[in-house]
Amino acid sequence: MEEEEEGAARGAGEAPRVGRNLKAWLQDQYCDHDLEQCQDTLLHNAACVGDIDTLRTLLQEERFLRRINEKSVWCSGWLPCSPLRIAATAGHADCVALLIEFGAQLELVDVKGQTPLFVAVENGHLDCVQLLLKAGADPNGSPHNRSSPVFHAARVGHADILQELIRYGADVDVDRQLSFGSGFSPPRTLTSLICTPLYISAAYDNLPCFRLLLQAGANPDYNSWSPVCEANLARSSPSCLLEAVLRHGCDKQFVQLLIDFGANLSLLRREPRCEEHSRRKVNPEALQVFREAKCFPRNMSNLCRIAVRRAIGKHRLYSISSLPVPHRLIRFLLYEQ
Repeated sequence: MEEEEEGAARGAGEAPRVGRNLKAWLQDQYCDHDLEQCQDTLLHNAACVGDIDTLRTLLQEERFLRRINEKSVWCSGWLPCSPLRIAATAGHADCVALLIEFGAQLELVDVKGQTPLFVAVENGHLDCVQLLLKAGADPNGSPHNRSSPVFHAARVGHADILQELIRYGADVDVDRQLSFGSGFSPPRTLTSLICTPLYISAAYDNLPCFRLLLQAGANPDYNSWSPVCEANLARSSPSCLLEAVLRHGCDKQFVQLLIDFGANLSLLRREPRCEEHSRRKVNPEALQVFREAKCFPRNMSNLCRIAVRRAIGKHRLYSISSLPVPHRLIRFLLYEQ
């Protein structure tokens, strides 16, 4: 009777029960070949332990070269994934370079939608990240993953990795949960600001990442530069990033940076109070920075810098360094002074 119920549940499309059948289900769903043909995992094992000599020897044989993108199931305890994904996860940069040289697919995802670049970022392997980006890996990761390399680097505070992702054109406002398809889109339904890389870097007190994202053109008000219908924001949620940062009790430096990069101070529905939010109290010094900025007009030179940067657009900010203007002005536009 129990077996019949389990069979009916699977027939209805329900997920299998977690337990002894999970491995068999993953093998059935995600293995690239019949199980009998996947027992030879020497290539995957070599990538796992970082055995570059064995890996190079194996790739000289045609039968192993054909398997360079094969997803082996439960190889050395890993989820179904390719040798490149395994090497990137473990941080074996020499193996990553060799696999790329022999034609490993850069964007091949695992069952979680994670690319080799994403797992390299996730595990903090800067050298692997650099190799993958130089080879042409998408710095935004896979659209099938609800996170992104930028988001993860900002959350854990890997400023060096985040800087590399930005250098190779990563979208600092990328948001898988709220993205629309191509073409014209109406104002999107925005109910939370927590999913933005800029906010998550503040929530985890990663000031260098916060600054890098703003320098790269992250929107200081919302999750992206797309049209936003403010009425869609939940009444209990922050009305903008500045309010979110204040509510979270962030240091005054975070608030000052948002102001310097052009945050709209009028978006706050009301001023957060120090005693309101039980998890993190509003930082009184940060609140004072906001109040002073609200009372006094902004510096004209700073307003001009914001206007120039927005006219250039975040995807072309890299061109500032080649403008035919004095070097001092270029540094000013790049917030380097």
